[in-house]
Amino acid sequence: MYKLIIFDWDGTLMDSQARIVACLQIAAEEMQLPPLTEDTLKKVIGLGLNEAVLSLYPRLQNDQVVYFADRYRYHFITANDTPSGLFKDVRLMLERLIDRGFMLAIATGKARRGLEPVLAETGLKSLFHGSRCADETRSKPHPQMLEELLDEFAVTADETIMVGDTEYDMLMAKSLGMDALAVSYGVHDKADILKHEPLSCVDSVSELSKWLLNCEK
Repeated sequence: MYKLIIFDWDGTLMDSQARIVACLQIAAEEMQLPPLTEDTLKKVIGLGLNEAVLSLYPRLQNDQVVYFADRYRYHFITANDTPSGLFKDVRLMLERLIDRGFMLAIATGKARRGLEPVLAETGLKSLFHGSRCADETRSKPHPQMLEELLDEFAVTADETIMVGDTEYDMLMAKSLGMDALAVSYGVHDKADILKHEPLSCVDSVSELSKWLLNCEK
């Protein structure tokens, strides 16, 4: 059995795609940048915010990237009311995994000041034993946040599984030889995720819960 399960947040546990896309669009409008399609915008979900902005608008100068990121955070945390919430049965799944004896962690492209409010709002903070955010380490797909979590929990990559909805999650785990489990209900297309050879790809939280509760190495 695995000892540690590391979850991505946006698109894996929380259905926040619409809100993220809306806030990226508003920040771009405020800076009078060319509008981008929703498909283009959702492709960067999972990256650290600065990395996402540069991926979308590679000609921006550093001060412009910082300003864009600040405007995005303002809208996401304070001003925007596009609804987002946990996917159905997420809390139940996490509670069952805790009861089974797994340690749980988060590896996310969110900044710490973005993650902490949603952990508090959803009441899930106490269910996770640790987390890493993109502003504390290197952005996905670099594996540094996973390496730091392995050190923190004193476990090996072989004792850990990464669960995520993007190619960045799969690449991050693969570079460490860590098992990865994909979900198809998030932001990246299933066909793109499967290119990175996860152990499996599940289509709902209930399937994810069943897979994790019955997995064997």
